[in-house]
Amino acid sequence: MNTRFTQHASAALSLSGMRSRRRFLQQSGLGLGSVALSCLLQDAAAAAETGPVSLTPRKAPLPAKARHVIHIFAGGAPSHLDTFDPKPALEKYRDQSLPGQSGVGFPSPFKFPKCGRSGLEISEIFPRLGAVADELCVVRSLYTDVPAHGAAAKFIHTGSLTLTRPSLGSWTLYGLGTDNANLPGFITLGGSAEWRQAAFLPSLYQGAKADFAAGRAPDKVLLNLRNEFTSREQQRSQLDLVRQLDDAHRERSPQDEQLEARIESFELAFRMQVEAPEAFDISRESQEVRDLYGKGDLAAKLLCARRLVERGVRFVQVDAGGWDHHTNLAGSIATSAKSVDQAAAALISDLKSRGLLNSTLVIWGGEFGRTATTAGKVGADSGRDHHAKCFSIWMAGGGVKGGFAYGATDELGQEVAQDGVHVHDLHATVLRLLGFDHTQLTFRYNGRDFRLTDNFGHVITPVIASPV
Repeated sequence: MNTRFTQHASAALSLSGMRSRRRFLQQSGLGLGSVALSCLLQDAAAAAETGPVSLTPRKAPLPAKARHVIHIFAGGAPSHLDTFDPKPALEKYRDQSLPGQSGVGFPSPFKFPKCGRSGLEISEIFPRLGAVADELCVVRSLYTDVPAHGAAAKFIHTGSLTLTRPSLGSWTLYGLGTDNANLPGFITLGGSAEWRQAAFLPSLYQGAKADFAAGRAPDKVLLNLRNEFTSREQQRSQLDLVRQLDDAHRERSPQDEQLEARIESFELAFRMQVEAPEAFDISRESQEVRDLYGKGDLAAKLLCARRLVERGVRFVQVDAGGWDHHTNLAGSIATSAKSVDQAAAALISDLKSRGLLNSTLVIWGGEFGRTATTAGKVGADSGRDHHAKCFSIWMAGGGVKGGFAYGATDELGQEVAQDGVHVHDLHATVLRLLGFDHTQLTFRYNGRDFRLTDNFGHVITPVIASPV
């Protein structure tokens, strides 16, 4: 028996209402209007061999602490050599050619003090994160397949370089459902549509784009959240009528989960009108809390991310780009670090003070690393080029070991020297922290069982705190 939906057995009972609404829309000429119906039928045409469609909260099949994820994506590829992977030996290669590398050796202009009780070495450009070093699990031996921004970013989010595949957030929502039926289970605060796609998973697991920014009106964050023409009472009556008419046709139509997913999305949109504006309204936080996170859009987004997971949202993706430093690295990377340092440290401390850090996995990192060399001669304008063979990320909470660094690169930071972690391994580990065997969380599509890690991936057990 296929094991991909062992964890979904109880969720199947919630489908009957959605099926009835779907049958009405499929067989009736009335529908909810030509635009809505065309969207429904588009999804229906794309549907294949699918499984249960439900956002009902589900217990993971394996022991786990993590129940929520906040993924802070540092798009542009931060230099590991100037953030979390100190390489003092580079100093002796300053302005010298390096074997197999173009340009000349470029030692980091930053110091790496030992931080916290653990003595974790973190760049001085992150003083606030250094203060919470004992909560951080740094992976220094991550590597990817290509040093191209678009493909590598897609790989980090979906496990695929080129093909359209479901994102990590969609797989997480598919596996666990959501703890709040009145909010989307997967919300993105900025970023590319590719990074939130559900692909062949039912569209109910697609990430909801939130157009959030500091100072934006909370009821404007989600597009068309309010219906300007129909009252809530009238909307409820329309949905109830659909349910009644659908029930009369329930025995006359084949199952179609994609259509069910879209109808459930209509129900979710109706429910969100009340709760979503409150969730996105960070002005409800005390001045003390807002000061903790600091100023700027990224600070506001991370505070909003905490509010969302606090209200049961399963996966929050935060775009925190601006790390493509080919020139003027010393000044530019310090500016990029400043935008996230206080806010990310505040997020960790805030989650911990509320008892949410153990159940929330926070991930920060980019799509690849940077070279140990720079073009020309080392100077104020020096920068680093793309490098796929190694880079660093950090995680916190959610069952990872704090104050811990895993893996190592060589003395120049250009090759993995110990305990390499491929992107597929990272995904396998994240799913394990959420309570899944990555080989078993699958979805049947076009006659094949697909999974986030394709046919690869190994769980990096040393980064997982014991007991899980």
